[in-house]
Amino acid sequence: MKITVLGAGNSGLAMAAHLSNAGYDVTLWNRSKATIEKLLATRTIVCSGMIEGYIRIPFVTNNIGEALIDADVILITTPASAHRELAEKIAKNINKEALIVLNPGRTFGALEFQEVYQTYNPYIPITVAETQTNLYTCRKTGEDSVEIINIKSGVLISTFDANENDDIIRRLPQCLQQYFTPAESMIETSLGNVGMILHCAPLLLNTGWTESIDTVYKYYYEGITPTVARFIEKVDKERVMVARHLGMEVETTQEWLERTYLVTGRNLYEAIQNNHYYTTIDAPVSMRHRYIFEDVPCGLVPLEAVGQKLGLPMTNTKLVIDLASSLMEVDFRRTGRNLNEFFINGGLERLKVIFTRREFSWVL
Repeated sequence: MKITVLGAGNSGLAMAAHLSNAGYDVTLWNRSKATIEKLLATRTIVCSGMIEGYIRIPFVTNNIGEALIDADVILITTPASAHRELAEKIAKNINKEALIVLNPGRTFGALEFQEVYQTYNPYIPITVAETQTNLYTCRKTGEDSVEIINIKSGVLISTFDANENDDIIRRLPQCLQQYFTPAESMIETSLGNVGMILHCAPLLLNTGWTESIDTVYKYYYEGITPTVARFIEKVDKERVMVARHLGMEVETTQEWLERTYLVTGRNLYEAIQNNHYYTTIDAPVSMRHRYIFEDVPCGLVPLEAVGQKLGLPMTNTKLVIDLASSLMEVDFRRTGRNLNEFFINGGLERLKVIFTRREFSWVL
């Protein structure tokens, strides 16, 4: 099995190291050559935590054409904001059928990816799946080093036809299969996106602390206070409400934490405080971070768009998007996954077909 990992960030290094350590033929690609300059020379990732050692990667490149040659499985670990560009690049360079997994897809990532891919390449078939969240709790500690704090269990994964999800897992490298659980539908992976709940509002509400040059704070333990936690629970209720109106119950963020990390708590704040895997995670040192520039446009924006189409009050979601757009001086609704083109073609009814009948039967 030939595996290509796209993206050499936190989870990209973790995944490439994990797979290479298990003996797989892995290619690691990154768009920026400067980011992987050392890896190009040494082809070695220094891994600590749950996996330890100097792990040799068979092939490292910043050439997308080289990275995709004869790939059986393509694992995308880049921020979701890069998915559109990657869908086009893959469509123009792929040379055989492959399984493509967005790790994670964020909100409607697989839907966007499939649409863009088919625009540029209707000839080579692909299978697109997405995960609900990153497989790894990890942090990049250097240009060629990563700490794997935890490998999550029960990570939901889905393609468009949920009846194929068991087969999707079987197509993955064997060392990964045990960590994934087939979702009942893609709504569990797309609207099960808890990253947009845990990342956006807390960072925005800690702008002063984040931009202080003299302060480093623990993102989850100190940045999510009881008041902040109560607010993001309100955003979370809107996410759950959208899913329910599309015909599927999804976990609350607290329930996800309890299942994934085996923690307990009377509320979201207590569940976060009781998660020892969050102990060492520092907050970003800049507001120009994926917690805003990925999770707002690729998470909250499509959530709000679908909620509004359903006629639901998205008061708190709207408030977070408005605050992010104003503080960062970016119109995230314009630049993000607003699903406007999809809605023009009756997309809302087709979403309901996917999520309630477990089918994917339209031509994008």
